[in-house]
Amino acid sequence: MPFLKRSFLDEASTQAASTLSLAVAALNGHLKRYEALPALIADNDDIKELLARPGEKTLRANANHYLRAINALLKSSDIYVMDETGETIAASNFDRPASFIGENFSYRPYFQDAIAGRDARFYALGTTSAKRGYYFSAPIRIYGTIRGVIAFKVDVDQIEASWPAGESRILVTDPEGIIFMSGNRDWLYAGLKPLTAERLARTQASRRYSDAVLRELPVSETRFRDHVLMSVTDRDGTTREYLAREEHVTDAGWTVHVLLDTASVQSQIRTATVAIVLSLLLAGLGLLVLMQRKARRDEQLSMEIRAKAELERRVEERTSDLARVNQQLRETQADLIQAAKLAGLGQMSAALSHEFNQPLAAVRNYAESAALLMARGRTEEASDNVSRITKLVDRMASLGQHLRNFARKPNEKLGPVSLPAVLTDTLEIVAPRLNAAGARLVIDLGDPAPVVLAGPVRLQQVLVNIITNAGDAVEGRENRLIELTARESGEAVTIALRDHGEGVPPAIAARIFDPFFTTKGVGKGLGLGLSISYNIVKDFGGELSVANHPDGGAVFSIVLATANPVSTTMEAAQ
Repeated sequence: MPFLKRSFLDEASTQAASTLSLAVAALNGHLKRYEALPALIADNDDIKELLARPGEKTLRANANHYLRAINALLKSSDIYVMDETGETIAASNFDRPASFIGENFSYRPYFQDAIAGRDARFYALGTTSAKRGYYFSAPIRIYGTIRGVIAFKVDVDQIEASWPAGESRILVTDPEGIIFMSGNRDWLYAGLKPLTAERLARTQASRRYSDAVLRELPVSETRFRDHVLMSVTDRDGTTREYLAREEHVTDAGWTVHVLLDTASVQSQIRTATVAIVLSLLLAGLGLLVLMQRKARRDEQLSMEIRAKAELERRVEERTSDLARVNQQLRETQADLIQAAKLAGLGQMSAALSHEFNQPLAAVRNYAESAALLMARGRTEEASDNVSRITKLVDRMASLGQHLRNFARKPNEKLGPVSLPAVLTDTLEIVAPRLNAAGARLVIDLGDPAPVVLAGPVRLQQVLVNIITNAGDAVEGRENRLIELTARESGEAVTIALRDHGEGVPPAIAARIFDPFFTTKGVGKGLGLGLSISYNIVKDFGGELSVANHPDGGAVFSIVLATANPVSTTMEAAQ
């Protein structure tokens, strides 16, 4: 990936530049130590006297020992004095096998520049010592006349030894591009540039490298953006790529190179590439997982939508079926209620017949008596009989009206119902049955009397059913009292009806509100009265229950929601 290569090469180039700066600074610092020494030594009186009288052995001996002492003190390679012809007449290595004494260095550029009156520098392979060195030279003047040259040689091995080992290679090349200093001995005296005839001629003229064999270093150079990449093939055939940085040192006349092995860069690029590829694969895998999850969610959502639609369709069908069934149930319930009413009227037929026959007999008697009184002219007494007949007829008409209202099918909505009003109509219906049973009903509705949320006709039917049952329960007993109370508590009204009969056995209490369950004999009822009453109260949102009173008898409790109260208290006794 180009952007990764550029990034890592930029980082490596920064590292190489830092190494290059340190190398150049170290080289300059090392050479600066010796730069002023040739001129100082050239000003020594013993050196000047030697050049004035070169044939005197004493002066030569003094000069040789002086140069050896200075060389040892400065830890330089060699110090020597040449006369005007370039012949060495004194040297710090005078007592060594490879002594410079008698050697002529007039061919060296550092001699030629110094004898011309200039301080000079030169680096080369020693022709006598076969050691590389950096040469400083200065002219020796006696009374203003140049009589010789002093040369100062610095060993470059010490400089190479100070270079750090690592991925970087430090090279120093001369103006012809030939490697003069290197941490890799195999690269010495090899040219980074092609060794043309002109370059070889200039090098041989100065004898810079003595008898060393010069060769071209197998190198190829490429560029990547603003970076120079150099591939070098070693003698063992191994080719390595380096990032190259260089800096020209003008005073020394050489160029310092830093070659940073790009193997680590390539490794970093491969590692980063693998990391990126893995990251992309992980991201792709994550995206695939998300897409699969989304697909599953979409599929699940689609299934849920279809299931919901199917459920709604089934619910609509079931709702429609339930609506039809409920309608049928309501119609059946209404028919059962009506049947129970008619059955109840049938049960009370004997008492109702008495209620009608007795007034009819009285009407007959009053009518016959009125006729006789009118025949005798007793008009006022006859008129009184007619008035009595009218009251009896009104009573029978009122009773008939209550019976018709009770017998018809109700079609009413829930609303506020006054208990005193409902009980007034109820008593008109149940009075004959209570009279037949010899029962006495006492009503206590409290003050003010509560108003309940119900339907008046259906609530009347419930009251007729439970009061009639209470009359049946006390018939023939010594205590035939029936007590009806109504009390409001919070948002509820409890209507309690207690008789003084035998109570309700537990086995019967568990089934007393079941349809067609009855303890009465054949022809005494359908067993629907309490079941229908229970469902009517449920329709009102209330509760109908039965329990035995601690002092005897059964207690039927009707719990209904309260509505607006009406202040009234009623007590009736039959």
